Amino acid sequence: MPLPPEDRDLFDRDPLEAVLTICRRSASLSEAGRKLFAVSRQQKKQSNDADRLRKYLARFDLSWEAIQQQPE
Repeated sequence: MPLPPEDRDLFDRDPLEAVLTICRRSASLSEAGRKLFAVSRQQKKQSNDADRLRKYLARFDLSWEAIQQQPE
């Protein structure tokens, strides 16, 4: 079972909290990725924001599905 955000270091929690907020307010993983990586995606030939977000969440043992089930 993944650790809830409040059980994480402050260093990890602040950026993570912002990501979780965007994820909860987005209809899909792709939409959240587009919002989170709006600037850096312009510099890439191919953007795969959903995969990038999925990998970021996995670093914290989180998944899109788990975040969508948590209240805001």
